[in-house]
Amino acid sequence: MKIAIAGTFIVLLALLLCGCAGSRAARKSPGSYQRGQASWYGGHFHGRTTASGETYDKEALTAAHPRLPFGTIVRVTNRKNGWSVNLRINDRGPHIKGRIIDVSEAAARRLGMIGDGVVPVSVRIVSKPH
Repeated sequence: MKIAIAGTFIVLLALLLCGCAGSRAARKSPGSYQRGQASWYGGHFHGRTTASGETYDKEALTAAHPRLPFGTIVRVTNRKNGWSVNLRINDRGPHIKGRIIDVSEAAARRLGMIGDGVVPVSVRIVSKPH
């Protein structure tokens, strides 16, 4: 019995150390979703380096999420008007409590949220990077 418990402990410790256990958001599968507030970022950040190492392009259909793996495709829907767009996660954020995603300026235009700045959204995972 002691050997089985020790073996289980070692396996769990190994998973944690190698990162295989991952964060809850990183383990979510396509179809998983969350609801909350979205904001957008544009000109001031245009040309800067994102957390993924890419150069931020305000005209690209990209977004920042606190935990989803870079390259994840999400479907963001503005719950005020029903407009949706698919975005690729390439940055980290938002860094304001209560917000679940920051979208690029181009995405904000497609979602009809430029004037509002912050809108209620749902975010659904479409696909994860390989």
